Amino acid sequence: MKKLVPTSIVGSLPKPAWLAPPEKLWSPWKLEGDQLLEGKQDALRISLQEQQLAGVDIISDGEQTRQHFVTTFIEHLSGVDFENRKVVKIRDRYDASVPIVVGEVARQKAVFVDDAKFLRKQTDKPIKWALPGPMTMVDTLYDDHYKSREKLAWEFAKALNEEARALQDAGVDIIQFDEPAFNVFFDEVNDWGMAVLEKAIEGLTCETAVHICYGYGIKANNDWKKTLGSEWRQYEEIFPKIQKSNIDIVSLECHNSNVPLNLIELVRGKKVMVGAIDVASNTIETPEEVANTLRKTLEFVAIENLYPSTNCGMAPLSREVARGKLSALSAGAEIIRKEFAI
Repeated sequence: MKKLVPTSIVGSLPKPAWLAPPEKLWSPWKLEGDQLLEGKQDALRISLQEQQLAGVDIISDGEQTRQHFVTTFIEHLSGVDFENRKVVKIRDRYDASVPIVVGEVARQKAVFVDDAKFLRKQTDKPIKWALPGPMTMVDTLYDDHYKSREKLAWEFAKALNEEARALQDAGVDIIQFDEPAFNVFFDEVNDWGMAVLEKAIEGLTCETAVHICYGYGIKANNDWKKTLGSEWRQYEEIFPKIQKSNIDIVSLECHNSNVPLNLIELVRGKKVMVGAIDVASNTIETPEEVANTLRKTLEFVAIENLYPSTNCGMAPLSREVARGKLSALSAGAEIIRKEFAI
């Protein structure tokens, strides 16, 4: 019987210090060649064990084999120059040194498929794999070839679809597309962003998810949040389009955010990954705090569609804090199961 209120993380977990310097994004690898490959697999094993020990139901790779949730996928495509970078403003918030699109982009080879096969062999639990969404990919580089965000997004969607199909064949149960850009560029989401995401999931029979958050717990994102006022209504702009889409699961940020929870009503019928863990704070939630966030959302999402999760990835946190937060997530979900006697 399928477990109700299944828990999962959104994407990243902190990496071991021997693999990459901890608590930062775009952290460089400390190993090379075969040692790096072995080190990544060891980190994947640790990530799996930590999720299992914490009682997480749907297992992710913790993004242990990638440097960054967007650029690692782009690195494997043709037409992108990583040597000569350009500084651009990402998500209209912070400057980053990013690769340049110099020619036709296309998927030359599998990117995460071997990692997914490796993870699939280690566990019988359902596994979820995160890929960057096309719009967020467009927003994380400089385009010197297509000169059109939309055209580039369509090319990325084709590459993502090829990878997603291969991940499905490797035994992945849920493929999640990370689209934090959906919370910023509303007109583009409604004009072409959602259509492009539909292209990325075309032909998939496994479950699909879209993750839309307010970003990692880094200073630029936290500062931006302070400007959003007492109600964060960004989801209102994009949920109607998502509700009509073929995406199965919507992942959103709820805990310690100013998102009015009644906005979840706009995706009624979809499964909802409710972010009940704040990734921008080192304070470990109590199980009751997690349960309380979940309880409040049950007015707008049926319990069989409730998937407790983290607000975003936890790469910038310490391993100890991340571990505590995972355990709190599972314990909070268990409180809800008991209340509903399920």
